[in-house]
Amino acid sequence: FFFFFFFFFFFLGNFFFITQMEYSSSLYKNPRGIGCQHCHGKNGEGKVVATYIHKKEKKTFAPPAINNMNFKDFYIALNERKKGMPRYFLTKDEIKALYYYLRKKQMEMKKNAK
Repeated sequence: FFFFFFFFFFFLGNFFFITQMEYSSSLYKNPRGIGCQHCHGKNGEGKVVATYIHKKEKKTFAPPAINNMNFKDFYIALNERKKGMPRYFLTKDEIKALYYYLRKKQMEMKKNAK
């Protein structure tokens, strides 16, 4: 019995789990109902979400790029209250996964630019 369990878990079990990148990507695209990409862009590059007129003055809502932050600043930003930024109440492991996703996407973009 032990041999069967060992064989299944260590050799066949890997087929049933998602990769770190798949998990990170799904977390980035839908952490708690509102995906990061809607405001920060597909790769965390930032984007203009809306332009509007307020008191006869043209305004722009453009969340910043988050793909070039160091982990400490990224962690702090996700745990501070900011205008326009929903609170996700992410765990430290989820924040690490999001950071991993952004780093990998940034490396892919640099590699493809060459």
